[in-house]
Amino acid sequence: MPSAFSPSARGDFLQMISRPDDELDLAVAALLIAKEEYPDLDVDSYRGRLDDLAAAAAPRVAACRDNSFAAIDALNTCLFVEQRFRGNQEEYFDPRNSYLNEVLERRRGIPITLSLIYMEVSARVGFPVEGVGFPGHFLVRHVSAGREILIDPFHAGEILMPEDCRKLLKASYGLDADLDARFFRAAGKKQILVRMLQNLKGIHLKKEDFARALSDLDRLRALDPAAAEHLRDRGLAHMRLGNLASARSDLEAYLRAAPHIPDEAAVRKQVRAIGRLTAMLN
Repeated sequence: MPSAFSPSARGDFLQMISRPDDELDLAVAALLIAKEEYPDLDVDSYRGRLDDLAAAAAPRVAACRDNSFAAIDALNTCLFVEQRFRGNQEEYFDPRNSYLNEVLERRRGIPITLSLIYMEVSARVGFPVEGVGFPGHFLVRHVSAGREILIDPFHAGEILMPEDCRKLLKASYGLDADLDARFFRAAGKKQILVRMLQNLKGIHLKKEDFARALSDLDRLRALDPAAAEHLRDRGLAHMRLGNLASARSDLEAYLRAAPHIPDEAAVRKQVRAIGRLTAMLN
């Protein structure tokens, strides 16, 4: 995987996410996340791949537009049978599953990237679906004539019933987890990008790749400035990279932004340790 970061991709990404949610091009924004890791990535070329997928599916979807289940079956046949997209269960935490260019190349991904492709192709063929930020397993939903149909692109477009969702939840969060109506809220485009970057951040922190985690956190802060935990995590990443002034600034800003937090004592201890280390170095 390339190690060079693309500053131009960062600028383009920040410009894209400055738009209102309904004017934001989700596929382009996701590709710009990838372009920071793959500086030579051609955004228009990969958008063209989504267009090609839609062109293959469009006639079949159009032929059964009045039957939502038949339209879903046509989309599923195109994406998961003919094009062989599938959930990468064997290497779930491979970061390539979170980069849209890699998912389009390798035909393997995680729930959120496969859902993004499903959303983009569906929109192009006039069969809109929306993202659903279900905990631990992103889904999509088609709404027609008052009927909601939940679809799982990670499992080849399987249509889910409430009991299926309950099993997904318990698999991620344990037997005591209960379904909540909030789990089925539609996810906006910026929320989807936040979740993609959260996934990448978690992978990079686990690998102790703090430079990449810091890049993820910078973009998370731009997308979701009200979430104070990004300040804390960015401060800790700076600290592991030896950027003591930046670490202290972020951790102090976190304490100001989120008073009476459960980890306040631990964060204040880190700030004091940074202060002592800075004094020793000076």
